[in-house]
Amino acid sequence: MEVKIGIQQAARELVVETDDDAEAVEKQVSEAVASEGLLALTDNKGRRVLVPTARLAYVEIGTGATGHVGFRS
Repeated sequence: MEVKIGIQQAARELVVETDDDAEAVEKQVSEAVASEGLLALTDNKGRRVLVPTARLAYVEIGTGATGHVGFRS
């Protein structure tokens, strides 16, 4: 699952690839915003991404795009 996080006053968005499904990510975002704490996500490689909810501009939850390299027949 690909999660794009917009952060206030940051030029680029943060993209996290996670194994969690959309409902689980949405629940984590909702709980973090309600508690006014940190949004904590774990990516596919086990790294933790922490974003203060006071700085969130948006969170886009979608399926990860599978990239193809080279020519396809």
